[in-house]
Amino acid sequence: MPQLPAPDFPADVRARLEADAKEVIGRYPDSRSALLPLLHLVQSEEGFVSRTGMRFCAETLDLTTAEVTAVATFYSMYRRRPSGDYQVGVCTNTLCAVMGGDAIFEELKEHLGVGNNETTDDGKVTLEHIECNAACDFAPVVMVNWEFFDNQTPESARRLVDDLRAGRTVEPTRGAPLCTFKETARILAGFPDERPGAVEATGGAGPASLIGLRLAKGEAPHARVVHPRGAAKKDEPPKDEPPAEHLSSHDAPQDTSASDPAHPAGPVAEEGE
Repeated sequence: MPQLPAPDFPADVRARLEADAKEVIGRYPDSRSALLPLLHLVQSEEGFVSRTGMRFCAETLDLTTAEVTAVATFYSMYRRRPSGDYQVGVCTNTLCAVMGGDAIFEELKEHLGVGNNETTDDGKVTLEHIECNAACDFAPVVMVNWEFFDNQTPESARRLVDDLRAGRTVEPTRGAPLCTFKETARILAGFPDERPGAVEATGGAGPASLIGLRLAKGEAPHARVVHPRGAAKKDEPPKDEPPAEHLSSHDAPQDTSASDPAHPAGPVAEEGE
């Protein structure tokens, strides 16, 4: 059965969104480039990207609904169905998983009574497992509306979602103060975060993540790298260390002719000499 055309926003809502959309589109030389922030804008209105929201984006940018749908369904940051005030994402990539992320996710599924990308009955929390948050030195990491909650355990994560559902103040480990998913979507659409202190707050990377940056800026000495076969300098054993023993002919670099058994000058040829 053919799907009916998407309904429009109420007149007052559409007028407000059109004013905001005009500001967003004015930032780009090509209006089509404004699609991503406009999807965030309509998500800030409904908490997800509805068919009505996609219709608004298509009409505003002179695109087809198919073009808008292709983008809205490609990026996981756009929700396609109603979701909670707080998107609780548990990183289950390799490092976070082995550090406890898998256990956290299983604990929250059981505690909240929901599965992946499902929302609690009170509409407060949507649970999802997410890809790497680029915060591996704080593993396992949980994010709430893209704010960091570092070094979590199943117990601390359970307290976190209980506080969110109870309306208690929750402070991220680092970064801006927490706000609702709709408020986050409006900020991602490019509108200023006017909460006191929010702009000054910063997520901040951990020490392990910053080592490379400090080295690149000359703020710390490079670590001494000892060649795995022993010599720090060519033909010179490292100080206070015995010369490395070659366990086989393939331990040390060799010319192709010496390391390729099929080469006339290689080991096979040498056996007959």
